[in-house]
Amino acid sequence: MKKVEKDMEERLLSHSSLDELIKIKMEEEIKQEYDKARQQPLKTTIKDISKVPQYLIFSNKSVFRMFNRINKSETFLNGMQAEALIGLQTSIRDKMRVGLMDAFSTEDAYVKFESIEI
Repeated sequence: MKKVEKDMEERLLSHSSLDELIKIKMEEEIKQEYDKARQQPLKTTIKDISKVPQYLIFSNKSVFRMFNRINKSETFLNGMQAEALIGLQTSIRDKMRVGLMDAFSTEDAYVKFESIEI
């Protein structure tokens, strides 16, 4: 017999009351749920823009790297900030959503998709 079936059989044969059996079962379920809740969720990092779901490319979860041509500095942006830099250039936005492009440039900056953590 399996261990679970054997444990249940032993409880039934031990002449325990039904209330005690229910209490034991509830405690086991609570312990299992507590253990499941304490586990860290698995997060994956995607660096290829074509593998990212379209609705997440310009979200807070995505990371873009921006190189400022004037100051010669580098900064990290989230997807919403990168989308704001695109402005009215809808063709670039559409190509990035589909995954055909992973970078674009403005007058004074070069912006490239870095990664997203899901």
